[in-house]
Amino acid sequence: MNYKQLIEDAVQEKSSVILELSDRTFDLAEVGFREFKTVQLYIDALKQEGFDVECGLDGMPTAFKASYGSGKPVIGYLAEYDALPNLSQKANCAERCPAEEGGPNGHGCGHNLLGAGCFAAALGLKKYLEQNPGKGTVVLFGCPSEEKGNSKVYLARDGFFDCLDVAFSWHPGDNSGVAGFSSLANVSVFFRFKGVTSHAAAAPHLGRSALDAAELMSVGVNYLREHIIPEARVHYAYRDVGGIAPNVVQGSSCVHYFIRAPKSSQVQEILPRVIAVAEGAAKMTGTEMSYELYAGLSDLIPNHVVSDAAQAALEELGMPEFSQEEMEQARSFFQSCDSGGALEKKTAMVKARYGADALDFPVDRAIRPIMWNLPAMPGSTDVGDASYVVPLGFLGMATAVMGTAAHTWQMTAQGKSPIAHKMMLQAGKVLALAGVRFCEEPQLAERARAELEQATGGKYICPVPKGSAPRIDD
Repeated sequence: MNYKQLIEDAVQEKSSVILELSDRTFDLAEVGFREFKTVQLYIDALKQEGFDVECGLDGMPTAFKASYGSGKPVIGYLAEYDALPNLSQKANCAERCPAEEGGPNGHGCGHNLLGAGCFAAALGLKKYLEQNPGKGTVVLFGCPSEEKGNSKVYLARDGFFDCLDVAFSWHPGDNSGVAGFSSLANVSVFFRFKGVTSHAAAAPHLGRSALDAAELMSVGVNYLREHIIPEARVHYAYRDVGGIAPNVVQGSSCVHYFIRAPKSSQVQEILPRVIAVAEGAAKMTGTEMSYELYAGLSDLIPNHVVSDAAQAALEELGMPEFSQEEMEQARSFFQSCDSGGALEKKTAMVKARYGADALDFPVDRAIRPIMWNLPAMPGSTDVGDASYVVPLGFLGMATAVMGTAAHTWQMTAQGKSPIAHKMMLQAGKVLALAGVRFCEEPQLAERARAELEQATGGKYICPVPKGSAPRIDD
């Protein structure tokens, strides 16, 4: 049976609820681990729709799990809803204009749309399960603080995703398509040196400089860069230089390091070598060194079986239609730039990537085949950790005009546009229809799991050690 119409009707029937959830999340603009009012919106809406809701997962007050149905396969959708600081922006305004009400935060990464789109997917699949009881379970995970707290890392590490047979996520942006690329793995580490203060002129021999240790570590890491894979990145910033007085031998220092590489295993190979450099710097200066693994993210592993299901659903459903008024709004957003020459650069980029005709309506509506084996995108996401423990597909949908960068006021401004609404609803339909396919063909979930086992060797080494808790108060 073709379930396309069922899913389209189910999401469209609930479109007002879905759009209200997205828009109210936009207006609240709560940052990571502070999404209290936002999550209450989700809980109320999910309970109203008949989902069983469990709140406060893994010690995170704004994490939740909402379930409906019975049996296998268990299909998961991973929702996000946190905002970014200092990106307050009036919606649908093509010039910089902070919102008149609310705080300083804004949805510059489109997570108001992301979460509501996953909610739409869950509602769509629920409609199928109502007509086909016992053929599966849908689970919507509320995953807070993607931007700074990386909740999915802890949920993956502590087994919360183990109930899933497959999972889907998506992300708003300026391009559309099922992702065949990975993301960068990383770790964030604080290195602290403790020395002995002394008068730098009268008795320098009595001091042990923690600042010297930090600087020697930086020199050592600079030499290390030649002997690690060229795709890796190691960068740092000083957090404590021991004070501002040059006539004092500095007794403390702290330097914050990021280590990135295409694969989590590569990061784990580089990290002990950086630690060894820090230990050497401490020995050279007679200081004490300690380090704190602050955070970490695994690379994204796009699963071919799950991604193919999302691609098939995308091709079956197609892209929404847009009005002349919406096209004109898109062109006005495309024209908005912060500096001279930026528009020319953006125009050249769009022509090169999409063709000159794209400038007539600069929203990416093309449905392309999945491109596999591309270089990792130069960013990281905690969806990567979920992809190590459950076969996962990742969809991108152009909720903003071409050339719109994430984490900008321009992205925020388009978060409540009619185009964003339509593309978000379409993302929900695509992910719901892809979920239906796994319920109709349960053997696909077994194939997806076998592929994941082969890709990881059945191992997931969480970059954040067991016992460390989510940094809710940071």
